[in-house]
Amino acid sequence: MVQIHPFAGIRAAPAHAQAIPSVPYDVVSAAEARAVLAENPLSFLSVIRSDADLPGVRPDDDRVYALAGERFRALLADGLMLRDPSPGFYVYEVATGERSFVGIVACVEVGDYESGLIRRHEQTRYDKERDRTRHIEAVNANTGLVFLLYRDPGGLHARLEQQARKVPVSTEVTADQGVRHRLHRIDDPSAIEAIEAAFGAVDALYIADGHHRAKSAVAVAEARRAAGTASVESERFMAVLFSHERVRLHGYSRLVTDLGALTPEGCLRALRALGTVEPIEGVDEHGFHVPPRRPGNEDRRVLHMYLPGQWYELSFPREQEEGLIRGLDVQFLQDRVLDPILGIADPRGDPRLQYLGGAKPLSRLTESVDSGEFAVAFALQPLSIATVLDCADAGLVMPPKSTWFEPKVLSGFVVHLLD
Repeated sequence: MVQIHPFAGIRAAPAHAQAIPSVPYDVVSAAEARAVLAENPLSFLSVIRSDADLPGVRPDDDRVYALAGERFRALLADGLMLRDPSPGFYVYEVATGERSFVGIVACVEVGDYESGLIRRHEQTRYDKERDRTRHIEAVNANTGLVFLLYRDPGGLHARLEQQARKVPVSTEVTADQGVRHRLHRIDDPSAIEAIEAAFGAVDALYIADGHHRAKSAVAVAEARRAAGTASVESERFMAVLFSHERVRLHGYSRLVTDLGALTPEGCLRALRALGTVEPIEGVDEHGFHVPPRRPGNEDRRVLHMYLPGQWYELSFPREQEEGLIRGLDVQFLQDRVLDPILGIADPRGDPRLQYLGGAKPLSRLTESVDSGEFAVAFALQPLSIATVLDCADAGLVMPPKSTWFEPKVLSGFVVHLLD
């Protein structure tokens, strides 16, 4: 069984609750973060994207992490963020207008990650692991939430919804597109005990988003054990837990900076040797969804590709006995296209390969290619959540950035200190 723990979180002082919480570090570029900070210097992006204020400095420079630590300590010293007086849980509610998502913020055990009770489904990228490890050490805190899923043993999600109705809102933020984020702090000892007991019936937790944050938290714990400086809190990391039946899943697009030695026509010829390549017109680039499949391709593997000025549908026959991982579109793309055709053998470390989360309009892909910043983009159909959990249960891992889960939660909404 998994263990979850209450903790004394750090939150924005009431007068600054709207200003401080921000989007996660990995959904904005340094330039985008710089624009936000120009309008709102209190944004938590000043801590989690401190490189935005150091133009011309590499994002892995020591000065970036030193500045992050300074900024976070200043928020505490100036009373802009305050630590709650006692441990508690935080029911986290995200209301998008279409629907409401309800989860719980708690600390989970590094040991449960190490033993496999907290299960991953994606590989991580080396550079992101190093970055988040250094960031956690610099600020001595978990500043972002690891997004975990659980299989509801019965009544657990309903219990959290009930708590959200019973307990007043402690912090509320209205983010982009009118999305409301609310925290309900639970500090009653009997309620805490009941929630801990309820999660004791959960067999495993699954990382939906935050593989790098989780692995980096483990790396920090290992380093502190080795140095003899481990504490109860450094053996835990902060997470938000949602029922797997109450979230949404999108695909993750791939962008490649160049075609290597190939021309666009040469790339198309190589793809035609694998399957069917058809240009398509009239793609709706304003929505968040991949183009629809052409009629007759329902039983084939379908990917979508954009070269300058043109979308293409790529369809391939499915192979027998592909297996759970080899049967995934994202793995097929890596094994049959990115590696042999474009020369990207290591999706964890090749700088030519970049990613764009699925909850973005397709116009972001076309603009990136048409501007010349990238040579080609691939849009993938989303996986099913059941497939994600099955992979994790089997101990299998997908390529990096295979899934994009909603809701997207805020950073700096609540923070967990490591001592």
